[in-house]
Amino acid sequence: MIHSRNRRLRVNESIRSLVRENILTTDDFVMPIFVMEGENQQEAIPSMPGIFRRSRDLTVKECKELFSLGVKSVNLYMKVSEHLKDNTGKEAWNKDGLMQQTIKAIKDAVPGMIVMPDVALDPYSIYGHDGIIENGKIVNDATNDALARMSVSHAEAGADIVAPSDMMDGRVLTIREALEESGFTDVGILSYSAKYASSFYGPFRSALDSAPKDDMDIPKDKKTYQMDFHNSREALNEVFKDIDEGADIIMIKPGLPYLDIVSKVREAIDLPIAVYNVSGEYAMVKAAAQNGWLDNDKTIIESLTCFKRAGADLIFTYFAKEAAMILNR
Repeated sequence: MIHSRNRRLRVNESIRSLVRENILTTDDFVMPIFVMEGENQQEAIPSMPGIFRRSRDLTVKECKELFSLGVKSVNLYMKVSEHLKDNTGKEAWNKDGLMQQTIKAIKDAVPGMIVMPDVALDPYSIYGHDGIIENGKIVNDATNDALARMSVSHAEAGADIVAPSDMMDGRVLTIREALEESGFTDVGILSYSAKYASSFYGPFRSALDSAPKDDMDIPKDKKTYQMDFHNSREALNEVFKDIDEGADIIMIKPGLPYLDIVSKVREAIDLPIAVYNVSGEYAMVKAAAQNGWLDNDKTIIESLTCFKRAGADLIFTYFAKEAAMILNR
């Protein structure tokens, strides 16, 4: 006779929900947003169905709608005009720049929205790299100084948390010291501590035109600063260093192919963990759903719940708005 039957706790949805270990809510989501110059402008991103580049006014409108759905955090990326790009990234800390004005506009319109601007030079670089290039190489410390100036300008504009995604050594400490010296002691740092050199970033780079340039005498990829996808112990090393330097939240990117890294880091630290459900992951689900190979809504919720099960606290996802609608239903 069987005394222990696991199926007793799966008999119906009420019992299953009663003993459910992980619950997905709109509070978990951070919505990445692409911003472009102009007014009342919106451009579809072909490789990411349902995702758009929007001008600042329409971005504010989108943030209001997101907040009404329960999505209370956004992650900002700028589509920078070509004439503003150079090798220094100086447009990144222009107090009247598109990023700075967008941060101000969102905080004025939706004060409760948590604004996390991306901190990296690739959208501002003529080379498409996350760092300043000298003699054909990405230089670390000069890039850190630029990232610190960028972060302070974001804080001045009203950012709640800055999100350095560049993977330069020591940049968290440089940014933290710059924020402290400028009086922004309450501005947090969400550090992309374990960001891998991944093939899953393709749609994102086309959205911002931020891929390394093929026709220049520079590195053709980002493997000298982003992590080797063969490695996992290295991720813990990066995480511990960023915590020591003052990071408040740890990011792991990409998401679904790296759930093992999320789990390893969760076992090792107590800080909040963010995970990025990147553009390639989004594109694959959308392509399969549009072909009728997957159920769109069920796959979205299952995929996002995997991040919670692995140990993530925050989920950066292009599905945020759609997932919020599903959950609210």
